[in-house]
Amino acid sequence: MLDLKFVRENPEVVKENIRKKFQDAKLPLVDEVIDLDAKSRAAKQEADDLRNKRNVISKQIGGLMAKGLREEAEQMKQQVADFSQHLAELEEKEAEYAEEIRKRMLVIPNIIDASVPIGKDDSENVENERFGEPVVPDFEIPYHTDIMERLHGIDLDAARRVAGNGFYYLKGNIARLHSAVLSYARDFMINRGFTYYVPPFMIRSDVVTGVMSFAEMEGMMYKIEGEDLYLIGTSEHSMIGSFIDQIIPEAELPYTLTSYSPCFRKEKGAHGIEERGVYRIHQFEKQEMIVVCKPEDSMMWYDRLWKNTVDFFRTLDIPVRTLECCSGDLADLKVKSCDVEAWSPRQKKYFEVGSCSNLGDAQARRLKIRVAGENGNKYFAHTLNNTVVAPPRMLIAFLENNLQADGSIRIPEALRPYMGGLEKITE
Repeated sequence: MLDLKFVRENPEVVKENIRKKFQDAKLPLVDEVIDLDAKSRAAKQEADDLRNKRNVISKQIGGLMAKGLREEAEQMKQQVADFSQHLAELEEKEAEYAEEIRKRMLVIPNIIDASVPIGKDDSENVENERFGEPVVPDFEIPYHTDIMERLHGIDLDAARRVAGNGFYYLKGNIARLHSAVLSYARDFMINRGFTYYVPPFMIRSDVVTGVMSFAEMEGMMYKIEGEDLYLIGTSEHSMIGSFIDQIIPEAELPYTLTSYSPCFRKEKGAHGIEERGVYRIHQFEKQEMIVVCKPEDSMMWYDRLWKNTVDFFRTLDIPVRTLECCSGDLADLKVKSCDVEAWSPRQKKYFEVGSCSNLGDAQARRLKIRVAGENGNKYFAHTLNNTVVAPPRMLIAFLENNLQADGSIRIPEALRPYMGGLEKITE
C-alpha cells in the first residue's frame, strides 16, 4: 500500500506505474482517492474548528452561570449540543472517507523499481543469468511420476481416493529424499546466518490482507469455515505477520529468518491441477527465507536472497537460471521479483522452482511494522522473501538431473549425510 501523501503529491507517477503494469482499469482509483482525501481533510478541518468553538463556549457557560445569566447560559448549552451533534456527523463522515480511501489504496499497485522490464505477462519475463551447464542425456527420461512409481515412491491413486486431485502420498526412499532436501535446506540457511523458525500454519484475516493482494488471496487461500483463520500458502505470511503493530529498534535490523512449513493453495487459474504430477498441487512443504531490513539495504538483500537459492541448487548438481519478472507479472505489492528456474532434461527447458521478491515497505505499511531510528524518527521497514526449496516440485528437477542410465537416482555428496550415507536410490 502506498503512502497517501505520496499519491496526493504524485498522482501522475502513480498512474504511470499503473500503466506500466497494464492495469488501466485501476487508473480512476487515483483520482477517486485524491477526491476522497480532499473531502476527508475538509471534514477533519471543520471538525477541528467545531471542537475549538465548543471548547470556547463551554468555558463561557460557567462564567454566565456564575453571574446568574441562566437564560444566556442555556442558549449556549444548546449551541454546544448542536455542535456536538454536527461533530458526530463529521466524525462518521471521516470514518467513511477513511474506509473508502483504504479500499482503493489496497488495490493500487506498489511503485515498481526502475530496473523492472516492462511487459504484459510472464511470457515477457527476461532471462538474467544461467548457472551450470544444461545437459540432455543420451537416454530417455520418463515423466517424474513414472520415475517415482518405478522406485515405489509415490501413490497418487490412493491420494485421489482420500482427498482428490492435487494431493499425493510419498513413500520409501522418495519420501526420505523429500525430508532430506528440507533438512539440508534448513542447515544450508542456518550456516548462512539465518535464524530457523517453525511458524503457525494458520493466520488471521488482518495478517492475510497485510501480506498479500486481494487477487492473490482469492486465488490461493483456504478459509477455515466459521473462524477468522486461513491456512497459509507460504510461511512468509506467518513470518511477516509476526511483526504486526511492532516498533523495531533500528539497531536490531536486519532480521534474517528461515522458516519451514507445509503450504496450502487452491491453485485456481489457467494451469489447473495435474492428475499425474506433483508440479502444481494443493499441499506441499517449503523452506523459506525472510528479511526485514532498513530501506537502503533492501536491494542488497534482494541480490543475496536469490543467490542463496542458486547456490543451494548448484550444490545438488541442478543447473538453474534466474528470470526477471516483468511489470505485468509482478504481484501488486512487489517492487521487484525474479524466479529461479531449474533445468528439465526431459522437457529440454527450465521451469520455476522458487521466487524472490522485494516488497519495499508495502507489507510493513499495511501491517504497521515500523522502525525506531537512533534519532527518534519512525519509518516503515522493508520486507523481502525468497524460496530456498519447495519439494515435491523441486524433486522433479532433482530426479531428472540425477537419473542414471540404469534407472537409479544418484545422490549428490551434499545430500548423502541426510540420506544415511546412501549414494543412490534403486528399485
